[in-house]
Amino acid sequence: MRARPDPAPEPAGSRGSAPDDRRPALTDGRGHAERLRDAVVRQGGRCFWCGRPFSDLVAPTTDHVVPRVKGGPSWPENEVAACRRCNAERGHTTPVDWLEECVRRGWPADPSALDATLATLETAIVRRGGQRRARPYVHSQRRRLSRSGPGQERST
Repeated sequence: MRARPDPAPEPAGSRGSAPDDRRPALTDGRGHAERLRDAVVRQGGRCFWCGRPFSDLVAPTTDHVVPRVKGGPSWPENEVAACRRCNAERGHTTPVDWLEECVRRGWPADPSALDATLATLETAIVRRGGQRRARPYVHSQRRRLSRSGPGQERST
């Protein structure tokens, strides 16, 4: 039986390289905890969806506006700080559907904040490229948000 030759080393940035080699280009070198802190500060220390202030009893969690399962990237532009209740109850619900649910519950949900977040994400996708699943998703969510304000009944 003949011995197999040693495989050639893969070039840096190829499929076999460590994920950490690519992370700085996607997240500007900031870790998860630091990005969450930035989101909390950006949102004034309140949940993006229900507006509850974060405290020892209401801890912030990272919520992806475009859910990862729907092709949303783990980029700071797609991450907001949400309380555990909102993050868990939202699950993979679209951002506009969840915003409408928040309004229905009487929470101070902010459509303009959601539109600004989606616009920032859309710009980041154009600038960085890729995200073939997230690109049309973001566009459709922005279109839905502009057509019918949250809290308005959709015609069926």
